[in-house]
Amino acid sequence: MAGDPYTELGVKRDSSDADIQKAFRKLAKELHPDKNQDNKVAEERFKRITAAYDFLKDADKRKRFDRGEIDADGREIYRGFGGGAAGGRGAPNGGAPGGGRFEGMDLDDIMEMFGGGAGRRGAAGGGFGGGFGGQSAPQRGSDLKIKLEIDLLDTIVGNTRRVMFSDGRTVDVNIPKGSKDGQTLRLKGQGAPSPSGRGPHGDALVELNLKAHPIFRIDGNDLHMDLFVSLPDALLGGKVQAPTPDGPVTVNLAKNSNSGAVLRLKGRGAFDAKDGSRGDLFAHVVLAMPDKGVDGVPEPLRAEIMTLMERWRANAAYMPSMPSRTRK
Repeated sequence: MAGDPYTELGVKRDSSDADIQKAFRKLAKELHPDKNQDNKVAEERFKRITAAYDFLKDADKRKRFDRGEIDADGREIYRGFGGGAAGGRGAPNGGAPGGGRFEGMDLDDIMEMFGGGAGRRGAAGGGFGGGFGGQSAPQRGSDLKIKLEIDLLDTIVGNTRRVMFSDGRTVDVNIPKGSKDGQTLRLKGQGAPSPSGRGPHGDALVELNLKAHPIFRIDGNDLHMDLFVSLPDALLGGKVQAPTPDGPVTVNLAKNSNSGAVLRLKGRGAFDAKDGSRGDLFAHVVLAMPDKGVDGVPEPLRAEIMTLMERWRANAAYMPSMPSRTRK
């Protein structure tokens, strides 16, 4: 369990056992898997608060954690010359050999005895040099990882999405234009707190997962789509509407267009995050019948169409040609 169990449960260090239990029950009720099916964030958060409660309800572990003897995972914390967990066996008072003479002294005092006060001045101040030239930096908090599903339009126009991390915090994530599937955004200082409470927070790592779009398919910085057109529009040509990420536009369809023909709409694709340029949108023509076929055409036009099709098939048989370009 990374982080601080008190932070996980949202309680103060001097909270009573009853207050800790109350906080846990409240969170467990909100985050229980039965109420959050298929919610991985809530599931992970439930595991963390459960581990935190199990840790704090153990009176011995809680006391040792409060004294800085163990971390939130129950591992011993090295305390150097200060005694306690690091004290030599058989030494008086559980401290260093020689009657515990370092007890109650801080590192500066100890370094003063050995090296002329080099405790926090680093190797340049003499004393023990690099090994004991100063106190080790406080331990940094661990990074938190989360996956965020985004829409294709989020990568084209940019967006801000709110996410909840496993420790219960919510953070607004800025999705820049040109973001790609699998890209990881680093949020500095938004990770878990330092185990000691004195070091910096870790970072939050947000992995972007691009959802499939019902219309557009992405290929690098270009987009592809199927443009469904009616048989009359394909034969006669003319202006038809085409959807784009920026809204529908009117395009010119050539006379006698066939399925597989490709229309290029310059600058209507996805953005390049590096230079801000934009790809193109390629519309692949697909001939489409009405939902109900000819039955959806009102009389007497329906009868005329059927008669014409019968004559066409009988007198001008043809084999459909293969599209000149395979759809992406």
